[in-house]
Amino acid sequence: MDLKAYLKEHCALIDTALDRFLPKETELPHSLHKAMRYSVFAGGKRVRPILMLAACQAVGGDPELAIPAACAMEMIHTYSLIHDDLPAMDDDDFRRGNPTNHKVFGEAIAILAGDALLTEAFKLTSDPRFAGSCEHAGLLAVIHEIATCAGSYGMVGGQVIDMESEGRQDIDLATVQYIHTHKTGALIKASVVAGALLAGATDQKLAAITRYGEAAGLAFQIADDILDIEGTTEEIGKDAGSDQARGKATYPAVMGLAAAKEEAQSMMNEALSALEIFGVEAEPLREIARYIVQRRS
Repeated sequence: MDLKAYLKEHCALIDTALDRFLPKETELPHSLHKAMRYSVFAGGKRVRPILMLAACQAVGGDPELAIPAACAMEMIHTYSLIHDDLPAMDDDDFRRGNPTNHKVFGEAIAILAGDALLTEAFKLTSDPRFAGSCEHAGLLAVIHEIATCAGSYGMVGGQVIDMESEGRQDIDLATVQYIHTHKTGALIKASVVAGALLAGATDQKLAAITRYGEAAGLAFQIADDILDIEGTTEEIGKDAGSDQARGKATYPAVMGLAAAKEEAQSMMNEALSALEIFGVEAEPLREIARYIVQRRS
């Protein structure tokens, strides 16, 4: 399949839906809504929402059904980036090649824009107008999965351990794995699990999709660690080498660059292996797993 065309088509689909679902800048409070849209439309690759649509398709569902939840996932991801960039956390000046939200709108509005995006995500996923044919119990399972993976048992928990590990010399591989599987991997896993749930996946297919999401999520963050070392500022959209400069707990820092590359490849192979029970309908998921490890941005 032509992955580049697939990603472009589905990215445009998500962007159109996000524009429809997000509050307009002309609505009060103008500054807040402008800040929310600024970061959402700052050029993201939409990996998580596209994964949700692909997972829905893989188990035989209609990807259209997953678009609202996919947009909600992108809102949550964007909120996390806005807060991650704040001076109290990573203190980054650029994100996706653009000034970070707090550099444009100030810290207070940036914090509130993140808060609003997180809340808007659950408003969207729980909106009965977009439930479609999904059963009540299935929709509740989707909301529960996303909330769990976004909170203290998922992304936020990983962020805390990441901050507490910064600059320490005694961080082991188990700690780095915890950070990566929670801070980054949790939302990727939630994306594919939610897509499968919305499609009414059988237990067997849901288990396979979950294994795929866990492996792909870890591969994604290891690839990010490698890009921080080998990529340029232009490629990664923020200061190259920032993880090393801040003493971040990363796979290359703990096990070396060569071993980190091997681990990323191993996780990609594990993700592909999890999809063996699927046919051509899961080809987008397979290609995205390969892309995650091989990308340069």
